[in-house]
Amino acid sequence: MKVPLISIVDDDEPNREATEALVLSLGYTVATFASAEEYLQSDCAESSSCLITDLHMPGMSGADLQDRLIADGHHTPIIFVTAFYEDTTRARVLGAGAFGFLSKPFSAECLILCLDKALKSPGVR
Repeated sequence: MKVPLISIVDDDEPNREATEALVLSLGYTVATFASAEEYLQSDCAESSSCLITDLHMPGMSGADLQDRLIADGHHTPIIFVTAFYEDTTRARVLGAGAFGFLSKPFSAECLILCLDKALKSPGVR
């Protein structure tokens, strides 16, 4: 059985590394990126089983990344994390199919629940 690849996009290095450590501890393969643009330039958009992305980043936001992935035909499950909670944005990304919208700091348990839900969704690689 193939180990799922979880991609993490977050411009905040300590947060990115903490999320990476948690996901690795769950036995998944992890790829990390400091920006949405860096993620899009990789081949991970094609091979990720789930994407965990920050919402607010310089350049392309997490919501813009979601829009781009959908427009390009990628339906990778996405979990958003943010330090800036906004009801309008939350509704927008969840309405577009996101599997979670977590406010920083979030508990490991919350992320694990969202990840489990995302990886059990139909069509996950």
